[in-house]
Amino acid sequence: MGSGKVTSTSEPHDFQGKHVTVAGLGVSGVPAAKVLHARGAVVTVVNDGDDARAREQAAELQALGITVRLGDGASLPEGTELIVTAPGWKPDKPLFQAAEKAGVPVWGDVELAWRLRGPDAAPWLAVTGTNGKTTTVQMLAAILRAAGLRTAAVGNIGVSLLDVVLGEETYDVLAVELSSYQLHWAPSLRAHSAAVLNLAPDHLDWHGSMEAYARDKGRVYEGNRVACVYNVADKRTEDLVREADVEEGCRAIGFTLGTPGPSQLGVVDGILVDRAFVENRQKNAQELAEVSDIDPPAPHNIANALAAAALARAFGVPAKAVRDGLRAFRPDAHRIAHVADVDGVAYVDDSKATNTHAAEASLASYESIVWIAGGLAKGATFGELVAKSAKRLRGAVLIGADRALIRDALARHAPEVPVVDLDRTDTGAMLQAVTEAKRLAQPGDTVLLAPACASMDMFTNYNQRGDAFAAAVRELEA
Repeated sequence: MGSGKVTSTSEPHDFQGKHVTVAGLGVSGVPAAKVLHARGAVVTVVNDGDDARAREQAAELQALGITVRLGDGASLPEGTELIVTAPGWKPDKPLFQAAEKAGVPVWGDVELAWRLRGPDAAPWLAVTGTNGKTTTVQMLAAILRAAGLRTAAVGNIGVSLLDVVLGEETYDVLAVELSSYQLHWAPSLRAHSAAVLNLAPDHLDWHGSMEAYARDKGRVYEGNRVACVYNVADKRTEDLVREADVEEGCRAIGFTLGTPGPSQLGVVDGILVDRAFVENRQKNAQELAEVSDIDPPAPHNIANALAAAALARAFGVPAKAVRDGLRAFRPDAHRIAHVADVDGVAYVDDSKATNTHAAEASLASYESIVWIAGGLAKGATFGELVAKSAKRLRGAVLIGADRALIRDALARHAPEVPVVDLDRTDTGAMLQAVTEAKRLAQPGDTVLLAPACASMDMFTNYNQRGDAFAAAVRELEA
């Protein structure tokens, strides 16, 4: 960890008369355009698409006097002095190449929110990682609330940071979820403390390489003041801490599912303990909560709880608030959610497991599994996932466009596991999948929807896929 002194506040920014191009409409582009326009900027919005939704949003902005160019997101509007982009726009787009050539800076909406914070703004406790971000941020917010602090779970979780930063409500601290896209476009962000939960190949089509993806995740540690929280079981997260340039006195804090060493949080005999934020951490540990306080107490969820606890403790939260916050927390739908028990078999919906890393964590949570998997692979390979999970699999039911990739991995690494391959994508496919899984399952087994794939080949999103699974299970029950 470097300790070059990094300022934690940003200079107030004057947008009066400045020519700003906003790249992309949507959830972040529309509020960014409005905010900049209200501050006197000359705003032009460019958008690749020209569909009904885009035209509706364009009309709303044009009524305010904002210029909108639909169907043209490639060329740099003349006189542009700054680009503010939606996080999903890839860095290799012609617009950004033109900006680089012209020396025009590019910010994301998170960077804009950071720059627009007032002098007394709430500090940010930031969370990123391939999987577990939303759950960890919600756990963190629950712990902070249990300590009596005014807080909110914001950012990539679906709550616009611009709205929060510029809203009338005041906060003591914010629990901020950040994606690799958002971090890529947020060069001056400086969190109070931050965590990288884990790193696995994801969004490589956007970042170009695993190295670039990890580098963008690692930006969350830049300029941290109190703690850089890393995963002891994932060495790459610790490497990112070593490479970060932080403020003097900032500490590296590990979390582990094993017994913690000094400057770590971990688990001893079913109890979450802190050996980082205590007097004499060589000898002492502080009991924080019990594993049974965590819902559900799956290994990867215990890791999420430890990361949330580490960030809360870095902010000075007492141990009791960690326990009370974890007890109060309820996970969102479709995250290892127990749907029902039918004839001695548990049915669990983890539709949110949209990549192999998330599915591996999910599969590690149960002893004997009939696995429902498949969808859009997004370039993923499944050999390692199947090899690690083979001994837990009672059977597998495969659905979706890229199911053959999983079928081949099962044939290679788990040839004894019976496989049902469903060649249908209609609305009844999930009911058939659940019915086939019931046929393969025995009392004491878990039928687990952990697709390891995206859902858009058959469903609008992972929520709809999980709802279809739950509805099919209820039909079995009936």
